[in-house]
Amino acid sequence: MIDIKEIEERVILVGVSTSDGDDTEASLKELSELVKTAGAVSVGTLIQNREAVHPGTYLGTGKISELKEYLEAEGATGIVCDDELSPAQLRNLESLLDVKVMDRTLVILDIFASRASTREGKIQVELAQLRYRAARLVGLRNSLSRLGGGIGTRGPGEKKLEVDRRLIHQRISVLKAELEDVKRHRETTRKQRERNHMSVAAIVGYTNAGKSTLLNTLTDADVVSEDKLFATLDPTTRELPLPDGETVLLTDTVGFIRKLPHHLVEAFKSTLEEAKYADMILHVVDASNPSMDIQMHTVYETLKSLEVMGKTVITLFNKIDRMEELPILRDFQADETLCISAKAGTGLPELKVLLSRILRERKIYLERLYPYSEAGKIQLIRKYGQLLSEEYKEDGIAVTAYMPAELIGKI
Repeated sequence: MIDIKEIEERVILVGVSTSDGDDTEASLKELSELVKTAGAVSVGTLIQNREAVHPGTYLGTGKISELKEYLEAEGATGIVCDDELSPAQLRNLESLLDVKVMDRTLVILDIFASRASTREGKIQVELAQLRYRAARLVGLRNSLSRLGGGIGTRGPGEKKLEVDRRLIHQRISVLKAELEDVKRHRETTRKQRERNHMSVAAIVGYTNAGKSTLLNTLTDADVVSEDKLFATLDPTTRELPLPDGETVLLTDTVGFIRKLPHHLVEAFKSTLEEAKYADMILHVVDASNPSMDIQMHTVYETLKSLEVMGKTVITLFNKIDRMEELPILRDFQADETLCISAKAGTGLPELKVLLSRILRERKIYLERLYPYSEAGKIQLIRKYGQLLSEEYKEDGIAVTAYMPAELIGKI
């Protein structure tokens, strides 16, 4: 009997530190988790302190020699650089080291390729991969033909690398057209919500902060929830009934990460824009993570790049069940903060009350007597507002309610 096993990729993680406070070690630790999620094993790390990344080879000549010895000593099959490599850096490193060379972007794209399940997700991932690979056909073809599998071969895969640039750009055009169709459908759905005057809260946060767990616990959404980076990729929207009878739509979005590849941001723009058109932002933070502050900064920078501005932000410090002592947790960019455990349900009743209060503050209090000839307007209040009381009198119906400001003119 022949035992067929997939070749295990053993990689060395490589980073360049250009200043004392750039947190390269923490970034490589995260890269190790990414590599693990992609199915490879990191067998070591190497950091070079330089004023700037070498434009031609990423590392300096001396470090490359040291890395070559390190690769042989550990029996590693490749390296993963913590920054996105230029085509020249990729080719030069492969030529000098004679192993498979990957970068952070390629690893993230590979994880996304294995996670995408919906048509939109698959289109977005393939589009991002092809844009990344179009400029790197030669270098990637060499490394992939040598290894025959592993990180970077999922999704479009080797067959896409074997065609010329003209065909790849044709495929990109087709995918962009398909994505436009999906985007139009998303915009139609969004406009329907606006017509129904439904409030939307977008759940955002660093990858593995607990966004999907929060959605599952609040709405029984049954979204895949694992203790992994990018466990869920495709956005999910569910209704959340609130204590006062109101309903808010919760939309889960793809997790953010430092050095998020611009190919992904561009390809996933229609998905990420759910946050742009939401009424409020639920920013989920892993309070148990030592890099919490850096992760929060990354999320706000990504939101800024997506032009998500002027929203009510509720920061939810999650995973407090993992902490023996709860420190003072602050987010000066948030309008409200709350400590929760999405898994245990701690703090979620308070979150619902908070959401009810914010939604109510956005509405106008109405106290009016409607003649019976205008009784139909009360149906509008029931449908789009919050009817507090109605009393039938001789001269009409006395109503107290909260209504969206944009509908006051109609009633």
